[in-house]
Amino acid sequence: MDAMARLIAWLGGGVFVASLALCTWWFIVPLGVETPFRGWQPLVANALLLTVFAAHHSLFARPWVQRRLTVIDPLLQRSSYVWLASLLFIAVILLWIPVGGVAYRLEGPLAWIAIGVQLAGVWMIVESVRGLDALELAGIRQVITVASSSDRRPLQVGGPYGWVRHPLYLGWMLALFASPRMTGDRLAFAALTSFYLVIAVPWEEASLRQSFGESYRRYERNVRWRIVPYLY
Repeated sequence: MDAMARLIAWLGGGVFVASLALCTWWFIVPLGVETPFRGWQPLVANALLLTVFAAHHSLFARPWVQRRLTVIDPLLQRSSYVWLASLLFIAVILLWIPVGGVAYRLEGPLAWIAIGVQLAGVWMIVESVRGLDALELAGIRQVITVASSSDRRPLQVGGPYGWVRHPLYLGWMLALFASPRMTGDRLAFAALTSFYLVIAVPWEEASLRQSFGESYRRYERNVRWRIVPYLY
């Protein structure tokens, strides 16, 4: 079982990385193609599609839901979550209905400034992930080590976590919204995913308070802003 669990977990981690790579290519290339605006129906359909992914991503990450998933081996609960989340994310990409239209185009110095903001967002994503355990996020750490309370990942408060409590989300928004050529599809994807992140943060922080207790409450007092400084 241990060997099979490790295989399942590593394959799930591979699918997780593949989904992120696919999303990067998809946002840069297919979503960057300028086509005529196709009306509001595709936007509504895509919103519903993302809602399915978001519902799984938020609900099944909650400890009270995980405790009820008795049909799944506890060793593979995180990996099962990663598998399903990654496959649902890939489905969003494959089933996305083109929205069309162009919101704006930046040229010259403004375009380079926008690219700089995007790179700052990517840097923030990288720095935020460095403060986490990538193997744990991918559902692999749980099957290659025997966890104990003393092995729990410490609360991250340094680096970009000293600016906002969720710098990974801020980096995501900067990388998407700062596109120098904002097609309707890029704007729709950026807006819908950012809306989901804003809605999901209170749930995530409730779980963090439960996990870290007073340490996280003190962190909330020290770092006031969740995602966007002076706004949220």
